[in-house]
Amino acid sequence: MFRVLELRDGKVDLFEGTDHVGPPPAGVVRWIDLRSQDEAQLELLRERFNFHPLAIEDCAHEDQRPKLEEYADHIFLVTQGFACAGTRVEELELHELHTFLGNGWMVTVHLGNIAALEKTWRRLSGDPKLLERGVDFAYYLVADGIVDDNFPILDHIADELEELEDAVLSSPKRADLQRIFHLKHHLVAMRKVLSPQRDVLGLLAKRGDSRVSERTALYLRDVYDHLVRINESIESNRDLLGNALDAYLSAVGQRTNEIMKALTLMSAVFLPLAFVVGFFGQNFQDMPGFHDWTTHDGLMWVMIGSCVAIPITMLVWFRMKRWL
Repeated sequence: MFRVLELRDGKVDLFEGTDHVGPPPAGVVRWIDLRSQDEAQLELLRERFNFHPLAIEDCAHEDQRPKLEEYADHIFLVTQGFACAGTRVEELELHELHTFLGNGWMVTVHLGNIAALEKTWRRLSGDPKLLERGVDFAYYLVADGIVDDNFPILDHIADELEELEDAVLSSPKRADLQRIFHLKHHLVAMRKVLSPQRDVLGLLAKRGDSRVSERTALYLRDVYDHLVRINESIESNRDLLGNALDAYLSAVGQRTNEIMKALTLMSAVFLPLAFVVGFFGQNFQDMPGFHDWTTHDGLMWVMIGSCVAIPITMLVWFRMKRWL
């Protein structure tokens, strides 16, 4: 669906359909937004704006890498960001925005709803002075919103990491290990997208293109700084994830050691008892000095006393050695 936001004579007009899809006349600022694009709509854009077929092909597929490409009368930008429902980061939703930026016009192409774009659209619709600053400033507002939407996600991940660290140190569970790898997967996905996007915004802010004013370049540098902070936060969270994983493995190893220690001590206690029971369980009647010894009451009491005294003695010895 095409929708058009147009600034003419200090007034903002909104249109839908294909009638206003094309380069604006002199003195008019136009933003054309295409959502849920299909092949026919992309072909219409190519014919009216003379876009390069490779850029149109990129718009048809939502798996591009953040990038900046320069053409004769416009630049082509791919901007990406993430969204997450709720405070627990379960599934990340990737937003991909394709932008054609020319002199006095901007064309955006995307599949789903992008919150930052919708917010900017409503803001520009009600404030003509913002659009008077140019479509490059409109792109800044969209890009800034897309980038800033990543901060709450990283905050939620950091909070959950603190909870995971406390959990694995007190009572580690297999679910904690699964959650650690789940969060690690999210951070890798964010790093894969936002690291090249940092380079794209940095290049756009510094290259001195005629379609990006020096005034807007200052704002784009601020977006670049935000991306630097985001990437630093991603790296620090990855380090915290590594620490949480080490803590989990250490806690599991310590628990295993405690179990093996308990089993070893139990084996050590029962080893002499097994010898005593085995010795007095021999199947012959006579022993030197003891005729018909299997019925001797004194030896029976010796065996019972040994079975009681040996474990007590060994436990006292273990305690003195601080093995218990």
